[in-house]
Amino acid sequence: MSEPFRRSFTAGPQHIDVMGHVNNAVWVQWVQDMATAHWDAVARPEDARDFVWLVVRHEIDYRGNIGEGEGVTGETWIPGEPKGATSARRVDFRNADGKVIVSALTTWAMLDRLTQRPVRVRPEVIAPFWKARGGQASASAVGR
Repeated sequence: MSEPFRRSFTAGPQHIDVMGHVNNAVWVQWVQDMATAHWDAVARPEDARDFVWLVVRHEIDYRGNIGEGEGVTGETWIPGEPKGATSARRVDFRNADGKVIVSALTTWAMLDRLTQRPVRVRPEVIAPFWKARGGQASASAVGR
């Protein structure tokens, strides 16, 4: 597992649905924002230039919500090994009390930016995410 990457979000009026809390589509956008910010912060420049990630699957558990003006802290990390061209990513959002209120497991596919075709996630592409946690990872244990 890689070290969590954190980012804060505050619910504005544009995020609120008819129930008075953050709309589910906004949570999905924030999941994607977390993944993109993590990639941009950690990926090697040549990998950011050569590859793009696209969502294959989202699984989201909603255990709570926030209203306008309230904030959450998102944490994202890579929980395991890649599988071919795909890598899983966890994202948890914690409210002000530290409780996880939304949790996502998202599968991403890595594509060659020029050909737009899936490519195998190579150890050197994921390695910076594992190095960020300060631990050692084998070539096969570098992000799922």
